[in-house]
Amino acid sequence: MKLVSTLAIAGVLAAVMTIGATTSANAQDPANDGVPGPDEDPYIWLEEARSEEALSWVEAENKRTLAVLEEDARFDTLKAEALAIYDSEDRIPYVTFRPDGLYNFWQDKANPKGLLRRTSLESYKSDEPEWEVLLDVDALAAEEGKEWVYKGSTCLPTNMEMCMIALSDGGEDATVLREFNTTTKQFVEGGFVLPQKSQGGVEWLDEDTLFVGRDFGEGTLTDSEYPFTTRIWKRGTDIAEAEELFRGEPSDVWAGANLVRDASGEIHATLAFRAVSFHESEYFWLNPDKEWVKLDIPKKASPYGIVDGHMLLSTDVDWTVGDTTFPADSLVAVELEAFKQDPNAAAKTLVWAPQERQTKRGGAITAGALYVGLLDNVVGKVLKFNFEADGSGGTWVSEEVALPDNATIEVEASSNESEQIMFSVTDFLNPTTLYYTDGSAAPEPIKTSPSYFDAAGMEVEQHEATSADGTKIPYFIVKPEGMEMNGDTAVLMTGYGGFQVPRLPGYLGTTGKMWLSRGGAFVLGNMRGGGEFGPGWHQTAIRENKQRTWDDFIAIGDDLVERGFTSPEHLGIQGGSQGGLLVGTAFTQRPDLFGAAIVQIPLFDMLRYHVIGRGASWIGEYGDPRIPEQRAWIEGYSPYQMIVEDADYPTPFLWASTADDRTHPAHARKGAARLKEQGHPYYYFEDMTGGHSGGVDNEQRAKLQALQFVYLMQQLMD
Repeated sequence: MKLVSTLAIAGVLAAVMTIGATTSANAQDPANDGVPGPDEDPYIWLEEARSEEALSWVEAENKRTLAVLEEDARFDTLKAEALAIYDSEDRIPYVTFRPDGLYNFWQDKANPKGLLRRTSLESYKSDEPEWEVLLDVDALAAEEGKEWVYKGSTCLPTNMEMCMIALSDGGEDATVLREFNTTTKQFVEGGFVLPQKSQGGVEWLDEDTLFVGRDFGEGTLTDSEYPFTTRIWKRGTDIAEAEELFRGEPSDVWAGANLVRDASGEIHATLAFRAVSFHESEYFWLNPDKEWVKLDIPKKASPYGIVDGHMLLSTDVDWTVGDTTFPADSLVAVELEAFKQDPNAAAKTLVWAPQERQTKRGGAITAGALYVGLLDNVVGKVLKFNFEADGSGGTWVSEEVALPDNATIEVEASSNESEQIMFSVTDFLNPTTLYYTDGSAAPEPIKTSPSYFDAAGMEVEQHEATSADGTKIPYFIVKPEGMEMNGDTAVLMTGYGGFQVPRLPGYLGTTGKMWLSRGGAFVLGNMRGGGEFGPGWHQTAIRENKQRTWDDFIAIGDDLVERGFTSPEHLGIQGGSQGGLLVGTAFTQRPDLFGAAIVQIPLFDMLRYHVIGRGASWIGEYGDPRIPEQRAWIEGYSPYQMIVEDADYPTPFLWASTADDRTHPAHARKGAARLKEQGHPYYYFEDMTGGHSGGVDNEQRAKLQALQFVYLMQQLMD
């Protein structure tokens, strides 16, 4: 869902850092903070991502795992099925609106690294759009001898031909940035270039000036290894001489400054933020005297965007202003001119507040309206908001956008210059449909993904499990109609349960083709810690209460068995990143409940996570192992330490990426090493490129899918 680019600071932070780590571990000695050191942990050497010793270990583990999974007679067929889906020429080419056309990034068999391309709206609506290629990443990588991965672009809003292209070598989140001209379709000779790979990014002030938040050398990164300074860089000058605009603190997770623009690109203010924890930020306004003034808003509130002459703010907690309390998850408005004079003194009014079991999912702003995506009991809706002025000042009015019911709905693209907007509508069994409107009529379908599997005879049900503390936890199951409730069905269960990120129904595609069509069932859990029911659903299961997330997931597994959907020998679990931690806690706490466990790019060693790369940024979610009270929360579930010799675990499959600079491969590596030490069977695979998403091209993605489904079939079906 599109957010207002210069104001979605919290959203950008979460997108970049959920979950974040680096490709090599910090070398600090934790001897005095109670964190396991080399004497207690014999596998700290695996925290060096690319050391000769670690890579030799990886090579041996990969060879052993591939000898079993790649040699399975089903592997080639499964890989071919996945690759056909990924390379499908008739899948929806999602776009962004720009003044000079609709932009798309496309990967297929002929272009594995991808093409940045554009077309017109008229052409896009046709069955066979005509695309103009702007940047061929495969050709660029071949020319420069790099494993370039395209990571997006940042363009000058008033002149979209001027862009900074982000490129990653091998899939890391850290990028290099180069100026690119979309008219000449060339990198600008002598233009802006940031060749040193780094987290952080840039924003255009004007044609000759950038705001830059990057690694500027010693003393410019936080303890979490993110930038905390922003500089103003003038064209033709050395970045080392650029004026510093804003500086946070090394203890922050991240900090930086941004411009406040409306839909036309006009600048109305400059704001800065300090993310004092993953979930808490302080915001500052640059007043006319060039002084930073702290905004008087909660730490779990943030600027949201400008619409109809108002600055909007979003809050994740109850916010009391004078005699008025705005409920958590509300949208609050301030008249823009009053905000520009004094944002703290300006009057605040309510735009929208959630009803029970509702939560907003971000927003998009066109030239004249605000669109807000909602979840209403995990079902998608979109509201359109406008401010209607009257003699008494005016009111905010909203209407629900006419889109299909009982589906997951996303705003996929919106135009700043017009009322054009696109929505995607999807569910587990029906291919995604893309809807378009120019604002003059209800949205109409313009594109539909192909069907990748036969959904006839399949059905979706929603049930609730009762967690350890009595809370009802919803989950979806996709299964054959009339399935015998005898416990014999192989079930793949997944979820996330962290960082206020919801997991929602979506077309199953590869899972439908590779798993459901072979008789398996699929379960998606909506545990606390996620964002399915708003900020409270998340905040009730973090830090000292994080065990509730694991309890919820286990409760769903127990419920599946009790209802007869499956049995432990046929129940497999899968999750990545925070979801990898979820799976790790599940199979170590209840090894009797599961027959398979795929632990993808996980967090696993939670007593050292804060000293492995950028792990310190997640302390707001999990707690700080250096503090005895908080260490006690974490020690009770950290999967790495929970692996013991006398348990009967399912044979897990752990996999990671050497190039992943979010969840460092050390977590998965150490988990495998610990399992081996304690005498337990396991599989381990590490992709040498691909970053946090697991694969930089469709060939790699198809291989990873095939390895996992072969493993599941061996463990749950054979």
